[in-house]
Amino acid sequence: MEFRRLGRSGLNVSEISYGNWLTHGSQVEEDQAQACIKAALDAGITTFDTADVYANTAAESVLGRGLKGLRRESLEIFTKVYWPTGPKGPNDQGLGRKHIMESANASLKRLGTDYVDLYQAHRFDRTVPLEETFLAFADLVRQGKVLYVGVSEWTAEQITQGAAIARELKVPLISNQPQYNALWRVIEAQVIPASEREGLSQIVWSPIAQGVLTGKYQPGQPLPEGSRATDEKGGANMVARFLNDDVLERVQRLRPIADKAGLTMAQLSVAWVLQNPNVASAIIGASRPEQVHENVKAAGVKLDADLLAAIDEALDGVAETDPTLTRSP
Repeated sequence: MEFRRLGRSGLNVSEISYGNWLTHGSQVEEDQAQACIKAALDAGITTFDTADVYANTAAESVLGRGLKGLRRESLEIFTKVYWPTGPKGPNDQGLGRKHIMESANASLKRLGTDYVDLYQAHRFDRTVPLEETFLAFADLVRQGKVLYVGVSEWTAEQITQGAAIARELKVPLISNQPQYNALWRVIEAQVIPASEREGLSQIVWSPIAQGVLTGKYQPGQPLPEGSRATDEKGGANMVARFLNDDVLERVQRLRPIADKAGLTMAQLSVAWVLQNPNVASAIIGASRPEQVHENVKAAGVKLDADLLAAIDEALDGVAETDPTLTRSP
């Protein structure tokens, strides 16, 4: 495993991190989830990402049990706040002070830790003044419950506005967590330049496009039984945007490129996002330990200019680059 600095900070993170968005506490049984966490640890992953909303808080509890007893200083634990949780009352969502403070304390209990390394605003909240949001984050930092602050799926303008307030309040805002992969490149034109100016790195999710970039979905063929694309509770709506024959045919053109590089298509896809210098870590998920063992081999892989150009050519016309698709609700 190799490590990178997160934003303009002193925090090192594993360049491949482990996330439990669609699996732990919902799709995957407890013993299998714990086996995946162990596989991540065995592979040298030290950075773990979750959120209070995943499986309506259950995912945090699963991760907390998986990391229990380990040296806390050897781990980077990330979680998030924004989406509705619990009974979903009027203050059980958003980035108001009440919800942030209560959610942070609840997340710490579920994770079994006194602090999180990174606490992220899971989306931008247009209904709450940014000053209120960042003052709450500042107080959590002062209390020692949060070491650093991040955001997720914020636009370039929102990042710039938030960073200005964060500087004023001396909040260590160091990261953004967007969707990013060779098929979904909407952050490149605006979000990444803004992040570089403001001292944020990207921690990217969906580096293999919900499995599409593995090549398992074939043009003109039925969806594989048991795949994410057939599971309405497991992100089928996220996969759907890529499931047209034009995209799938272009993805198959990546196979000889991966073969030439000595990589699986999944490894090639994870390695691709890590070539961007503003990306600090790529989040992988897994329902089986073997998936962790395979994808983690993308760590440290360097793709030369000719290979990157071949990937661009293979996906030309189907890779989404429209920056307006980066938006919060």
